[in-house]
Amino acid sequence: MESGGLAGVLLGMGNPLLDISAVVTQEFLDKYGVELNNAVLAEEKHTPMYADMVAQYPVEYIAGGATQNSIRVAQWMLQVPFATAYMGCIGKDAFGEELKKAALADQVRAHYMIDEATPTGTCGVLVKDGERSLVAALNAANNYKMEHLCLPENWKLVEDARFYYSAGFFLTVSPESMMKVAKHSAEHGKCYTFNLSAPFLMQVPPFKAAMMEVLPYVDVLFGNESEAVTFAETEGWTTKDVAEIAMKISKMPKASGHRARTVVFTQGMDDTLVASEGKLYRFPVIPLAKEKLVDTNGAGDAFVGGFLSQYVTGKEISECCRAGNYGANAVIQESGCKFPPVPKFQWN
Repeated sequence: MESGGLAGVLLGMGNPLLDISAVVTQEFLDKYGVELNNAVLAEEKHTPMYADMVAQYPVEYIAGGATQNSIRVAQWMLQVPFATAYMGCIGKDAFGEELKKAALADQVRAHYMIDEATPTGTCGVLVKDGERSLVAALNAANNYKMEHLCLPENWKLVEDARFYYSAGFFLTVSPESMMKVAKHSAEHGKCYTFNLSAPFLMQVPPFKAAMMEVLPYVDVLFGNESEAVTFAETEGWTTKDVAEIAMKISKMPKASGHRARTVVFTQGMDDTLVASEGKLYRFPVIPLAKEKLVDTNGAGDAFVGGFLSQYVTGKEISECCRAGNYGANAVIQESGCKFPPVPKFQWN
């Protein structure tokens, strides 16, 4: 496929955040009631945490937000300028400018909605022993509105794209925007992809209800093992077998009949599981020596980005997972969702 055929092929919509990342102590985690390997929305008790991080530790500022991470990785893997586009809401401030600069440097076509009254969202990334925990203060990201999506220059990104991706986190902000794009995708025989993203999205009834409204339109569903098990629990299923859960979700009703649903669950260092068209596949991850692991933050997002970089070019699931594992492996050797200038991935 020539590069012209890939311009704007993949559109992401989500919560753009500037990650504030630091390696912290257990005491710091305890002080703010933060558990490792978790993602939460900031509460009042977390308000002083960001300044506290900056005061106590060397911090790094990195363009973040789950959907934006995946889109940036897909763009990096594709190496075709502006093959990807992204929408979300930022503030009119220095952090917002940082996000604009990062998107441009990565060659992602970002059409941000600007909220002049609210600061750009931030995400505290607390790293300890290579494990990470996320505390997101959505701020402006929380204020994305469907009016922005419907502006002609933005809706054109939807019409031009053939694949769409949103992390589940966007359900807390603009489920109506997700539904509008998901329905467009189904009506035009395109492909809508989605991530379960975090247990709380299934445990909080309004978020779960919004998820179940989108699910019939989802052609490819991503998640990890803990999200898979939480989904099963909230559906009243007794099984905790991730493979069985993947298979069951793949067979749940779909709004569009043009393709079967594919479910992709990562399991840390264990095999990635894929359920598609009644079959279950297992793909091993790339082993990494413990001393090379810097930070698992962004691993799941990077897997999705790598996977989609192949999926949008029509590759087999095995190639998509190979690219997903390559992306995740590259990102966990860096602090935050960052990657080397050029991927060394071998396209088949």
